[in-house]
Amino acid sequence: MSSLNEGLIQSWIDPKGPVALVLKQQLMPVEGEDAVFFPPTYADIGYNIDTLADGTKVATIDSVGAQANRIEPLFGTDPELAKLVPQVTIDLGDGKSVSLLEAGHRLGDAIVRSSDLKDGAKTAFNEFLSTGDATALAKLGPTSLVFGAWDSRDTQAKLPRLVQSVIRAWNVDVLTRSAQYVPAIDYAKLAVFSEEEKEKSEGNAKSPLAQRGFVAVPATGAHGGIVARGPIVRDVTINLIALRRLHAKTDADKLRRYVLGLALVAATEPLDGFLRQGCLLVPRAQQPGAWEQVTRTGERTAIPLTSAAARELAAAWAAEYGVGESRTAKFGRELAKADLVDKDAAKAKGKAKKAG
Repeated sequence: MSSLNEGLIQSWIDPKGPVALVLKQQLMPVEGEDAVFFPPTYADIGYNIDTLADGTKVATIDSVGAQANRIEPLFGTDPELAKLVPQVTIDLGDGKSVSLLEAGHRLGDAIVRSSDLKDGAKTAFNEFLSTGDATALAKLGPTSLVFGAWDSRDTQAKLPRLVQSVIRAWNVDVLTRSAQYVPAIDYAKLAVFSEEEKEKSEGNAKSPLAQRGFVAVPATGAHGGIVARGPIVRDVTINLIALRRLHAKTDADKLRRYVLGLALVAATEPLDGFLRQGCLLVPRAQQPGAWEQVTRTGERTAIPLTSAAARELAAAWAAEYGVGESRTAKFGRELAKADLVDKDAAKAKGKAKKAG
């Protein structure tokens, strides 16, 4: 195993250095082997389960986007990590606010275009588009460089993800579950409604009485979780090629080290395994996984990368580069309305062009 020395770390920024740092981490339900746990459900499809050519079923347990949205807020809630990035808050009025770290599309989010962050974000995106200079992005919202962002509603600038994490379960069996709801009392006997209405509504989940919980209703064939016969794997990648493509008119290496520090912290932070009700995962103690660096030739070398080391490096590089200024921006209702008008106008223009 290589030691985490200055030469190794510098190679991660060197154009001829490794292409990525990767972690393959084995997980298991907190209840133990062969326990039932619950993947996320999606509109129209339920669980996202793919069947491979050999019949093996693979389930998505936490998507790339979901993992990013779990990790990013740590840069606001963890006191140590909060010092590494500017704390940008959008004031909604009436004592309500939202952190930029909680905006799903980051600097490309509608909340940014609907606030007085709009012009600054647009300028930063345009600088990145025209020259590749990521300085303004790093000073305003550096986590957009770490987790990626797409300003799809305005400049079309795309920031690739430096940190990608996803959890999949292999060779799964899918279960269903059923239940029977029984009301606490017989409301028909209390003349709340008639026996005839009760008979018509019982067993019909769409009836108003059933929807309000006044009659017995069975629920059958609902999602009952899965059992993983194969491994549950969390794959984490730090894309060093994408990191090296970040440019700056001055202090490019300092910028890259700063962003790398944030990426290392995000990637090494211990997993919060409570993904949803019925899905609490922990690392498999016998197979905790180890970080490796991967070269252009595919050679893999284990590296002693830990959360503590990542935090130490990130703090030093943030101090060296200079963290952007924290600020509170104002939400603008008129800006939001104008953004909707711009969207409708663009849509109409596109239809007219297509018709012509």
